[in-house]
Amino acid sequence: MATQRSAIALTGEAVRARRPQRRFHPEAFTAFLFILPSLIGFTVFYAAPAVRGLWISFTNWDLLRPPQFVGLSNYVRLFQDGEFWNALGVTVYYVLLNIPLQTLLAIIIAVMMHRLTQSMLIRGLIILPWLMPPVVVGLIWLWLLDPNLGIVNIALKAMGLPMIAFLGLPQWAMPSIAMINIWQYVGYTALLIFAGLQSIPGSVYEAASIDGASETQMFWKVTIPLLRPVLVFVIVTSVIGSFQIFDTIAITTKGGPVNATKVLNWYIYEQAFSRFNMGYATAISIVLFLILIFVSMIQMRILRAGESDL
Repeated sequence: MATQRSAIALTGEAVRARRPQRRFHPEAFTAFLFILPSLIGFTVFYAAPAVRGLWISFTNWDLLRPPQFVGLSNYVRLFQDGEFWNALGVTVYYVLLNIPLQTLLAIIIAVMMHRLTQSMLIRGLIILPWLMPPVVVGLIWLWLLDPNLGIVNIALKAMGLPMIAFLGLPQWAMPSIAMINIWQYVGYTALLIFAGLQSIPGSVYEAASIDGASETQMFWKVTIPLLRPVLVFVIVTSVIGSFQIFDTIAITTKGGPVNATKVLNWYIYEQAFSRFNMGYATAISIVLFLILIFVSMIQMRILRAGESDL
C-alpha cells in the first residue's frame, strides 16, 4: 500500500510539473494598456448607453418627467402599430432598391479598374462622394432634383421630356433616395471589391485559361467565388447601413410625401423628439437592433462567411 501511495504521489507531482505555470507577462500588461482606451470608449459610449436604452424601452418617458416602468407595454403597442409596420416595409423596400444595384455597379466599376487602369487619381475620384458628409450630399441632390430649377429637370425639359418632382411624388421619392445613396457609396464599395480582386492570384486565371475557360466563365467560376469573403463583408455592412438610413431623408423628404420615405430611423426620431415618446422610440430601436442581428446572421449563413475558396 505504501508503495502504491508513493507511486500516486510521484505521478501527481509529475502532472503538476508538466502543467504550465500561469505567470503574469509584461507583454500582456502592455497589450492591456493598448486596449484600455478603446475599452473605456466602448463601455462609456456603447455598452452603458445600450444597457440604459434597454431599460428605457420598458418605461414611459416624455423627457420632461422621470421614466415610469410599464413593462412590456411598449413592445405590445409596437406590434399593433400600423405606422411601425409601414415604416418597416418602406425600409425593406429601400434596402431592396439600394443593395442589389449598388453591389452590381460596384463590381462593374471594380473590374473595370482592375482590367483597364489602376490609377490613384481614378480611385480618388471614385471615392470622393463617399468622403462627403451625407448632409452635404443630401443638400446637393435636393438642389439638383428641384422640380423647377434643378439641373436634372432642366436637362429633361431640354430633351423634350416631362419634368418630374423626383422628391415630391410617392412613386419617385424612394427610388430617388436610393439613387442618391448609391451615388455616394458605390465608389467606396467598388474600392473594397477592387482590393479583393488584387488579392486573387494570377496563376488561377492562367490555369483557367489553359483549360479553355472564356472570360465570362472565369468571371462566374473563378472571380466571384474567390471574391466571396469580400462580397460578404460588403453586402452585410451595406445592408446594416441601409436599414439605418436617416441623413438623406432628413435633408430631402422628411419622411414624405405621404409617408413614402418614412423609414424606421425617421419614425424613431419622430416618436422620440416630435411626439416625446422616448420609451416607445427606444423599444423600436431595440427591435431594429434585433432585426439587424437576425438579417446579418441569415446573410452570413447563406453566403458561407466562415469559408474561403482560396
